[in-house]
Amino acid sequence: MNSTSAATYNLRFSLTFPALPSCQLRTPLMLLRTLLTGILWLEVLGLICPAGQPSAETRQFIAADSSRQRVALIGADGQTIWQQKIGPLHDLHVLPDGHILMQLNWTEVVEIVPGTGEIVWRYDAAKQPGNQGVRIEIHAFQRLPDGGTMVAESGPARLIELTPDLRVRHTVPLQVAKPDPHHDTRLVRRLQSGNYLVCHEAEGLVREYRPDGTTAWEYQVPLFGRERRPGHGVDAFGNQVFSALRLPNGNTLIGTGNGHSVLEVTNAGQVVWSLHQNDLPGIQLAWVTSLQVLPSGNLLINNCHAGPANPQLIEVSRDKKVVWSFRDFERFGDSLTNSVILQVNGMSVLGELPASK
Repeated sequence: MNSTSAATYNLRFSLTFPALPSCQLRTPLMLLRTLLTGILWLEVLGLICPAGQPSAETRQFIAADSSRQRVALIGADGQTIWQQKIGPLHDLHVLPDGHILMQLNWTEVVEIVPGTGEIVWRYDAAKQPGNQGVRIEIHAFQRLPDGGTMVAESGPARLIELTPDLRVRHTVPLQVAKPDPHHDTRLVRRLQSGNYLVCHEAEGLVREYRPDGTTAWEYQVPLFGRERRPGHGVDAFGNQVFSALRLPNGNTLIGTGNGHSVLEVTNAGQVVWSLHQNDLPGIQLAWVTSLQVLPSGNLLINNCHAGPANPQLIEVSRDKKVVWSFRDFERFGDSLTNSVILQVNGMSVLGELPASK
């Protein structure tokens, strides 16, 4: 118990239990009764928990599922605060002002105000000069610190940076061995260095690009000696990488897609931490998609295509303990690819969204 909890304990105990006469406290039975009653009230007040029963973990989060065509903000009580119809979606961001940067379909990215549904910014790759008639898909985008927006265009195989008024201010050509608009890329993030960390799904490759398109670093996601198996669920297998995050220590955290795993690798390509398909008791990982590192160091893992027997979202500690999980196959389905936790036990992680329906 920390100092704040201890202070609360003392305050609430004194308010709940008036001082007893000294003669009563000398009676062992009365003393025992007082202590047991105090413990009961502390349990009711939520300051301590009975043995074997952890304190309730609550999360406010936003998640998107293409199979149910829904992006929804879920409150700490589990209720839907806001939702929006979507098409296919592979990326999702909550901006500092509470607006949401998301996809409506494979070519259209919007900034939307939750609650009202007002669209305040929109980019449609299919309508841009040079893209008409070209098969194109967007699987990643990011609002940049200066207000610009990075968009990864699969098909043209390029990253573009857009000004707020949609002018292309910078283009980065991507190296794609077997061009395919649906498989060229998955998530892409611009780093603080100005480089770009790109997941090439079809190649099972994470590559860091410099702004001129040259390679600064790359990592081939291993198969760990296993054979590839087609499909999307827990029985499939491959290295169709979905996500990569650069950690403060310089390592890279990778969601391996149908590799059913999360890997932390060094710049030298050494795996220094990993979580594999059957490492969590009672849970199987399937297509590991987006990842989020929380202030506690815990990881939020999107467990896509894992079937109704498994949670779609899993928060796990670095010692591989499940801290929190979410499974809901009524509002969401088996294609819950992206999510962002906003609050942990009532404490803001990224800032709060408007609590409007």
